[in-house]
Amino acid sequence: MLVIRRREGEALLLGGLIELCVLEITPSRVTLGVVAPRQVAVVRKEVALTFEANRAASQLPEQGVLGEWAARLRERSPET
Repeated sequence: MLVIRRREGEALLLGGLIELCVLEITPSRVTLGVVAPRQVAVVRKEVALTFEANRAASQLPEQGVLGEWAARLRERSPET
């Protein structure tokens, strides 16, 4: 990890296309501004991690698992 110190009003260039600006610094937070081309997705890390976790959870289970789940549900449900 590269660590660079910047003051309020200073910026970094990433790959020559993305500018990361330090807009405001307070004791408990730093406000950043990002200037990037439209084709570059800019997402907070926690949002990206949640998206990936949801995507993994939505994948189809392995073969046979659905049958096992259905059998368990039949055992628990009262006869109609």
